[in-house]
Order: sequence, then structure tokens, then C-alpha cells
Amino acid sequence: MRIQNWRKEIFTIPNLLSLFRLVLIPVYVTIYLNARDAMDYYIAAGILAVSCLTDLIDGQIARHFNMISTVGKILDPLADKITQFTLIVCLTIKHSVLWIIVCLFVIKESFQLVAGSINLRKGKMLKGALIPGKICTAVLFISLIIMVMVPVLPDTAVNVIVILDTVFLLVSFLSYVIAYFKDGSKFQTLN
Repeated sequence: MRIQNWRKEIFTIPNLLSLFRLVLIPVYVTIYLNARDAMDYYIAAGILAVSCLTDLIDGQIARHFNMISTVGKILDPLADKITQFTLIVCLTIKHSVLWIIVCLFVIKESFQLVAGSINLRKGKMLKGALIPGKICTAVLFISLIIMVMVPVLPDTAVNVIVILDTVFLLVSFLSYVIAYFKDGSKFQTLN
């Protein structure tokens, strides 16, 4: 009986879409790092766009068809974070100024991982992603996909993207710090 519930918890359409996003990561890395012409970069950007669309779709399906699961609450953001980190690192190889974004991203995500783990041990977890976090994710994906599609962006444009992404990462990070330390209303108790 427990095995069937376990399978129902894992093998849902939203969770399979999150797993699909994870499978797309090495495909993207291979195409991007070996890109020789504009079409290769467009294909890499297309893969990222598919990843973003499946991220939107899996959440809609989970809510609409009541397929929200604890596994999904972990797997979906994990797929997002691994995709974002991979994207930022790949772009940093070509645009070294993005190391700032890599550092901020690692600090923010490390904090969320540690704070989330501490709260899980206490039997609590965030009800879901915070709005500033969702906005930050969208801004990161859009700005970084633009950088993939246009690999020869002028330094000024790259610097503007770095500043924009830095601001959104900092606001998102601050909102999670406040949620974990000050605002208990953002948590649910686990059974």
C-alpha cells in the first residue's frame, strides 16, 4: 500500500516534467559550449525556452488537477535552480563579469538550502516560492536567454543585465531571509 502511494507521489505529470527539465540540462550545455554559429545559439536558447515553458506548465497542471506533492515541491525548484546555475556558469565562461551573479546565486541558494533544512527538521516548510523569488527566476531566465541568443552582446548590455540580475537576486534573497527569520505565516506544518 505504501509503495503505491509513493509511486503516486513521484510519478505525476508535473514531476515528470520537472525530471524532463533536468534531462535538458546536459543537452543545453553540450550545444551551448560547442556552438559555432548563430543557429547553435538559437537552438540552445530554444532548449532553455522549452525548459521555462515546462516549468510554467507543470505548476499549472499540479494546481489544476490537484497533483501537488511534497516530491514536486522539492523537485520543481531543484530543477529550476540547477538549470539556472548551469546557465549562469556556461555564460560566465564567455562573459567573465557574470561571476558576480554566480556568487550571489550560490549565496542565496545556499542560505535557502540550509534554512529550509533546519525548518524541515522542525516539521515546517515554506508554502511555496515567494513572489520576489518567482520574479527573480523569471528575470534571470529572460535576461540570460537573451545572452544565449545574442552571444556578441556589447559590454554595456552585459553590464546592464548583470546589474538588473544582481538587484533581483538581492531582493529575492532579502525576502527569503525575512520569511525564514521574521514571517512565520509563510510556513506550513508537515504531518
